[in-house]
Amino acid sequence: MTPPRLRASGICFAYDDIDVLHNVDAELRSGAITAIVGANGSGKSTLVEIMAGTRAPRSGTVERSGDIALVVQRAAIVETLPLSVRDVVTMGTWGREARGRARNERRGAVDGALERVGIAGLAKRSIHEVSGGQRQRALIAQGLARITGRGGVLLLDEPGAGLDADSRDGIRTILTEEAARGHAIGWVTHDQEDVAWANEVIDLTRHCRRGAGSAPPLAAPGPSSRAEASGVRRPARPPRASSGSGG
Repeated sequence: MTPPRLRASGICFAYDDIDVLHNVDAELRSGAITAIVGANGSGKSTLVEIMAGTRAPRSGTVERSGDIALVVQRAAIVETLPLSVRDVVTMGTWGREARGRARNERRGAVDGALERVGIAGLAKRSIHEVSGGQRQRALIAQGLARITGRGGVLLLDEPGAGLDADSRDGIRTILTEEAARGHAIGWVTHDQEDVAWANEVIDLTRHCRRGAGSAPPLAAPGPSSRAEASGVRRPARPPRASSGSGG
C-alpha cells in the first residue's frame, strides 16, 4: 500500500470546551480522492484546516509529506479587492512555499494551473465578472499553483457548494486529473455524487473516522467504501469499468 502523503492521528479539537473532533484518525494517499463527510457541526472544515496547518489541534499530530494547499469556498481578499483571475491564481505562489522558486518558475506554475482547470482564456478578466463555477476553478488553480511537481496534497472545503451540476462535474474531472498526477486529494462535501466519485471516505458523523481503504487506480474513480464507526479499515471497491464518468 502506498504510504500516506498526510496522516492525522488522534486529532481532538473543541470550541469553548465543546468537543468538535474527538480522537480522529485520517490518511490521504497519493493518487486517491478522499471525501470528508459528516453532519453539520461535525468538524469537517475544522479537520481540513488542521490538516493544512492553518489551525492547531487541541491534541494529536499531523504528518505531512510534500507541498500542501487549502482551497476554501470564499476568500475574503478575493471578495474585496479588484483582482483579475490571474491575480487570484498568482496568490498561490505567495508565502514560504514560493521561496527558492525562480520568477519564471512561479509564472509557469500559474500558467499551468490556469490551463489545467480550463480558464486560461479568462486570465485577464476580473474575478468579479466570471461565473461561480469559473470563480471556483480559479481558487482551485490557486491551490495547484502552490503545490509543485508530483505528490502534493490538495485540500478543498466544499468546492462545489452553490454550483450547478455541470460546474460540479467539471470540478470532479479536474480533481480526477490531479489525482492521476500523483496528488493526494481531500475534499469536504455534502454531495452524495461526490462521495460515490471518491476512492476513500472519512465520515465524521460520530466525530471519528469511519474507514478509508486502499485507493484503486485513478483512471476512473469509482464507488468508495466506508467502514463502521469503530474505525475498521476496509478496501474501497474497484472503479466501475469503462463508464468514463466515474459517477
